[in-house]
Amino acid sequence: MTTPIRVLLVDDQELIRLGFRLVLEAEPDVEVVGEAADGDEAVRAVAAHAPDVVLMDIRMPRTDGIAATRSIVVAHPSTRVLVLTTFDLDEYAVGALDAGASGFLLKDAHRSELTAAIRAVHRGDAVLAPSVTRRLIDRLHAAPPVTERASPASDPTAELTHREREVFVAIARGMNNTEIAGHLFLSESTVKTHVGRVLAKIGARDRVHAVILAHRHRLVDESAPPDGERSTT
Repeated sequence: MTTPIRVLLVDDQELIRLGFRLVLEAEPDVEVVGEAADGDEAVRAVAAHAPDVVLMDIRMPRTDGIAATRSIVVAHPSTRVLVLTTFDLDEYAVGALDAGASGFLLKDAHRSELTAAIRAVHRGDAVLAPSVTRRLIDRLHAAPPVTERASPASDPTAELTHREREVFVAIARGMNNTEIAGHLFLSESTVKTHVGRVLAKIGARDRVHAVILAHRHRLVDESAPPDGERSTT
């Protein structure tokens, strides 16, 4: 058997933590290793339990989920944070992703969506609630353009080869590896290699942060929607 995905539950409401625990403990490849009721407890619990994935609420007393996420990803870069919140608000999504979260879902997500999201962020992919994806991209395009883009030092694509840049743009458009392979006439194993190199060169933690970089630097056609408005990249 493969090693189960170790999950930490962070929410200030005990009944919500219990509900998530019951759902996740029914999954054969998931193990709940701990719980926390606020951001401060979450930071300590990650240090104590070394979870693979943290399910993080945002609105909590003392330290909120965004601040806790920022602390966790800096101190424990191998731990992925998946934010779950009741509040479908742009500032929460952007704040969580800027803090280093690998995904953002609403608490009304279906059980299958939640478990699929945990597996996705654990393997290094990123997850966005469909309702957030389009508005997040619109918000990035509405922001002032990066004025230093002409400087090679500030251009995240400066070190990319032509093929890697094509892969980067495909990621930013929401394509998964299978779709990129078909689009660029490459094998999936080759695409996987390119994706790893792209993320390393542009300094992105995962695919969702690659999307943010691409749109902030105006590297994707603003008029072209992400393929399928999918929630998992």
